[in-house]
Amino acid sequence: MKKISLTAQIGIALVLAVIAGILLRNQADFVNTYIQPIGIIFLNLLKFIVVPLVLFSIMAGILSMNDVSKVGKLGLRALIYFMTTTLFAVTLGLVVPSLLKGILPLIHINTEAAAEVVETPHLSVMDQIVNMFPNNILEPVSSMAMMQIIVIALFFGIAMVHVGEKGEMARKVTLSFNEVVGKILGYIMALAPIGVFCMLTPVVVENGPAVLGSYAALLALAYFCFAVHAGVVYASAVGLLGRISPLKFFKEMQPAMLFAFSSDSSVATLPYTMQCTEKLGVNKDIGRFVLSLGATINMDGVAIYLGVASVFMAACCGIDLTMSQYMAIAFASTVASIGTPGIPGGSLALMAMVFASAGIPVECVAVAAGIDRIIDMGRTVMSITGDASCAVVMQRILGKKLQ
Repeated sequence: MKKISLTAQIGIALVLAVIAGILLRNQADFVNTYIQPIGIIFLNLLKFIVVPLVLFSIMAGILSMNDVSKVGKLGLRALIYFMTTTLFAVTLGLVVPSLLKGILPLIHINTEAAAEVVETPHLSVMDQIVNMFPNNILEPVSSMAMMQIIVIALFFGIAMVHVGEKGEMARKVTLSFNEVVGKILGYIMALAPIGVFCMLTPVVVENGPAVLGSYAALLALAYFCFAVHAGVVYASAVGLLGRISPLKFFKEMQPAMLFAFSSDSSVATLPYTMQCTEKLGVNKDIGRFVLSLGATINMDGVAIYLGVASVFMAACCGIDLTMSQYMAIAFASTVASIGTPGIPGGSLALMAMVFASAGIPVECVAVAAGIDRIIDMGRTVMSITGDASCAVVMQRILGKKLQ
């Protein structure tokens, strides 16, 4: 008998939590006493792994990009393209829900707990930038200061690349710890269906069937942003820079996009994406390099959804995000989209990192996890479409030179 995938198990847990929450609406004390604590245990485990996950995954990601220097112009331009589209993606993910949050049906989340987490002094933009740089290495780890942890990871990762052979031992230790942390995350995510059920049931008990409307709104927000990003950013890129009709581009990409939507894996879709880009006139060598690089570091769909989920969940908690919090979400989402681990549940752990960086209660991750599988299908389509658009643009700019 075929084993049910983790994402399917989380989806089943969502359905069961809604049913249980509706049936137990008059048993709130029982739910809060015996069911919710199990969900809190899952969240505590998720919080515990976030710091080592972010630290080692970012350093490992920098080390894996060591080969980019060998391909010179193509690698540099592809990286610039990916970073530019990711910035557009995270901006879109923050702006759209911010404009619409006044009319969205929201899930009520304990605002007292939220106030304890986000009660921080209002800082200027320069103060926020200064605070990104730690004055010691231990305090950010103990206090989960995610922005400072990201900076630490960037410095160590870049330094290990630059010192070359002398840093080989540090490189091996980093990659080894990255594997170990990934395995621990796997253990924790095996508990995700139980954790999601135990965290969502109290939410449904408090909100009732109205919680379904909030989930529908979050889904609609995410997919609307996906469509806008593809229709504006990718279409403009292939049309203006790649000199290919956007309609032709999306028509030729349909087989890969459909497979990505159903398989939920950009890596598994890679052969289909290569075939589609070759039909669009992309040289096989350019396509292989750009698409393989993109499958590793280009996750515009993740960047969009992290922004959407952050604003939506903050609104559910009654939190009015400040400009410094928006900046924290934008920076953390950009880094997280590049360093998304290729393991089940990796995006949820990084969502916890983004929420923590902006002072949004990490408990909101369990609420968002219920529909993560459905949204992940759209995120995968965004990832492979963005990779293909980059391949088309690189073919137009550098194709003749590289040949």
